[in-house]
Amino acid sequence: MPPNILITGGSGYLGGTLLAHMHTLPHGSYTTLYALVRTSSQAESVAKYGATPLTLDLSSPASIKETIIANQISIIFHLINPVDTENTVHMIKALAEVKKANGNEVHFLFTTGAKLFSSHAGAPTDGPLYDTDEKMYEIQQGQVSSAPHPFAALGVQANSLVVSTGKKFSVRTYVFAPCIVYGQGEGFGNKISIQTVAIVQAAKALRRVYSIDEGRPTWPVCHVRDNTTLYLRILESILESKEIGYGENGYFLASSGSVAWMDLYEAIANSMKKRDLIGDEKVVKANDATLQRIGDALGCPKDFAPVQIGGLCTFTAKHGQQIGWKPQFAPEHIIETADEEVELILKHSKF
Repeated sequence: MPPNILITGGSGYLGGTLLAHMHTLPHGSYTTLYALVRTSSQAESVAKYGATPLTLDLSSPASIKETIIANQISIIFHLINPVDTENTVHMIKALAEVKKANGNEVHFLFTTGAKLFSSHAGAPTDGPLYDTDEKMYEIQQGQVSSAPHPFAALGVQANSLVVSTGKKFSVRTYVFAPCIVYGQGEGFGNKISIQTVAIVQAAKALRRVYSIDEGRPTWPVCHVRDNTTLYLRILESILESKEIGYGENGYFLASSGSVAWMDLYEAIANSMKKRDLIGDEKVVKANDATLQRIGDALGCPKDFAPVQIGGLCTFTAKHGQQIGWKPQFAPEHIIETADEEVELILKHSKF
């Protein structure tokens, strides 16, 4: 019998878009698609995508275990909380019990973030850091003690914990890293991203787009549709029992390439000036006082503002292409469509 699948985070930007495209998988490749929900309205929404709503108490290890085992779930795509160091362990242990009962392979995909492979998390940035690097697990373990921000230390710990727990309980694990994702979400919930929203939100509050770093640091980017097709390529490969690499060899970055933050700042500034939302389109380097104002606008401490809208990430995607993923949108597309992105953000934001 084909396996049962659980997706968490279906009301989110990435999870909702994934749910909206699950129908593209071959008919009969899985038995039941479950989507974790918290409310009756969410239950109605996921049902429209052909998913069976599932509720469980994430604060209860027993509830997690019982629900996964009772529904014979063999594949979990976890798209909530990239610093989760508790629920992931309980889910992986429950999958191990399912495997013990039916003898089939079980799989756990954890959604992290490119920030945890960047300067913000103490990752190497002196050259490309490929998602196929055989030492990635070792590199991430080293980052736990060297990460400059507590959130990053917890995040890389969460990534490594997924890998080590999967190995301990013979569960195949995958660490999936979105980056700067853009474009309109296609699910029933959140329609917009995070990083591009933060740039617009700060600029609107300060009436100017500010740069954060010296020079022209770069960051990987990905259209939400391409991010989704990588999720689906991984899932389809699992359903076809293909060997795609897992555990210490199971890192995936969803990205078609990188762009300079400055190019993104300037494109957004031009769009916002056209709408008279900022004084002029000139991008200015933020000083210490400005960082405080940016932090206030974003609702975060001053020291965390650069983490929101800057930094250097040389994380480079190769793994997805090795398993047949082909991104449709070039990295420059985010610059070319910045005006559309700003319009989308303004339409769906409350700031």
